[in-house]
Amino acid sequence: MTIDVWTWPTPNGHKVHIALEELELPYRVVPVNIGKGEQFNPAFLAITPNHRIPAIVDPEGPGGRRVELFESGAILIYLAEKAGRLIPADPVARYTCLQWLMFQMGGVGPMFGQYGHFTNYAPEKLPYAIERYGNEVKRLHRVLEKRLSESAFLAGEDYSIADIATFPWLRNAEGRGIDLADYPAVLRWHDAIAARPAVQRGVTILAENQRSGPMSDAEREQLFGKTQFQAR
Repeated sequence: MTIDVWTWPTPNGHKVHIALEELELPYRVVPVNIGKGEQFNPAFLAITPNHRIPAIVDPEGPGGRRVELFESGAILIYLAEKAGRLIPADPVARYTCLQWLMFQMGGVGPMFGQYGHFTNYAPEKLPYAIERYGNEVKRLHRVLEKRLSESAFLAGEDYSIADIATFPWLRNAEGRGIDLADYPAVLRWHDAIAARPAVQRGVTILAENQRSGPMSDAEREQLFGKTQFQAR
């Protein structure tokens, strides 16, 4: 049966798009336009009380039971286990994979996101915030460089959900003031993943809705204003 994917073309959305393409699982895209506030619609909130994309609904989960999931890391683990691919079967290798997945969830995503916010969207430029998060972006690149200079992929010699989670955040590095040529192992890894057909398909999903140009006041309110803090 088809998995419904409630999503939008952001790095976290792309993670799930790529995984579904790699795993060849049937799915249907349910667009959630976060710039228009669709993440606050009751139908979406029924799946995720956190009103963040992505989320999935699988009508045929374990034991034939319906599964509703939010949080991209949890979704990646679920999809990999459902398909029996992209997560190691060996227990030690599995924990290595999960370790790097959590590194992305707890470090790369939040820190890159904060840097992007304060450099591109904050109503005033705060040098302290820009310097703090800019330094953290560089530090995280150094961590990745060290790992990828020792290993073909983040979890080891095989491509996994740890790579799928991290890759969308490493795209468009120049927007974070990063030249990947300064991190040759990361660049090698990035280019190898970018060349994968499933990845190329995944990053085009809803790409026509990718925002470009200045953010409107209405979009800013939906994404960063008081609307997201209202009790629901």
